[in-house]
Amino acid sequence: MTTTKTLIALEDRLGAHNYRPLDVALARGEGVYVYDVDGTRYLDCLSAYSAVNQGHCHPKILQALVEQAGKLTLTSRAFHNDQLGLFYEEIAALTGSHKVLPMNTGAEAVESAIKAVRKWGYEVKGIPDDQAEIIVCANNFHGRTIGIVGFSTDPDARGGFGPFAPGFRVIPFGDAEALEQAITPNTAGFLVEPIQGEAGVLIPPPGYFARVRELCTAHNVVLILDEIQTGLGRTGKLLAEEHEGIEADVTLLGKALSGGFYPVSAVLSNSEVLGVLQPGQHGSTFGGNPLACAVARMALKVLVEEDMIGNAERLGTYFLDQLTSIRSNHIKAVRGRGLMLAIDLHPEAGGARDFCYRLRDRGVLAKDTHTDTIRIAPPLVITKAQIDDAMGAFEAVLGDHP
Repeated sequence: MTTTKTLIALEDRLGAHNYRPLDVALARGEGVYVYDVDGTRYLDCLSAYSAVNQGHCHPKILQALVEQAGKLTLTSRAFHNDQLGLFYEEIAALTGSHKVLPMNTGAEAVESAIKAVRKWGYEVKGIPDDQAEIIVCANNFHGRTIGIVGFSTDPDARGGFGPFAPGFRVIPFGDAEALEQAITPNTAGFLVEPIQGEAGVLIPPPGYFARVRELCTAHNVVLILDEIQTGLGRTGKLLAEEHEGIEADVTLLGKALSGGFYPVSAVLSNSEVLGVLQPGQHGSTFGGNPLACAVARMALKVLVEEDMIGNAERLGTYFLDQLTSIRSNHIKAVRGRGLMLAIDLHPEAGGARDFCYRLRDRGVLAKDTHTDTIRIAPPLVITKAQIDDAMGAFEAVLGDHP
């Protein structure tokens, strides 16, 4: 008989131990809910790190997947297909982009952007060969490839994986003055998350990105916004950059670009930056495949047509207010934007992981990060009644009870 215990034991015995998941084995998902192998229902407050913004197994995305899978799944980019151009047209119209580079995973989108921006630095800006620098922020999370972890400040991400590629300069997040001081004639780009998700949903001070945009424009530096977690409605806007009324030069999307059905990512930019890539200089066998494009087209369509972005804005404010109202000696701070929320616990509370297990036992799945932070990011289809149900669990687990 397949049980949670036997499945976890199988993973432990045969799998690399590069993750430490909560002890729950999920077998089915629908909307905001997931069900374990025993049939127990949980309200998902992680959304696969914002990959299922549209909810689990959205029926229209599922239909698009099944229909396309029965017609054509992969051609490679050796040939054109009937979905890629339409995907380009629709995502460009939605985001205001002029050029699109399709990839598969978020980390691939980041690597692709770094390559393109470095090449732009040499061919357009005139940086001497092999001298281009990309500025990044401390506590960043952009993926786990060798190239990316080389500019991480997380010792777990970096330790034992060197040597690393040069060409990156690390500055504090949310500090525009530090950015100004770090820029040199060899600076090609500034890669940054609008909100640092993995670091604990860290939100920069008001006006930060407006100033960042000014500095990048003044010094001819490409502003690269990693919106892989924050994009596609998560913060209550289509893109988080909209909160300060700016436009990035390069925008990275992934995760919810497929609604959780398939790995799809994209680098969005303009002809000046992506135009430096010529045939044979960059590519991907699966990037831009017809199955991925059909899924992504429908994932974007339902996101807009079903007002998931507006729902994230309205109910994100409500959820934040409810969490803030909890009277608790355990809670140090609550913050968030849209449905991207976090609860910081006092160190003496005993760690966020223990509280995530207590929430699990009350039917809510959330995830700890950086020891003392609980991340909360439900699908954007969540309702007020479902938030109220979840609040019962948060109150019971975190609240002060006489």
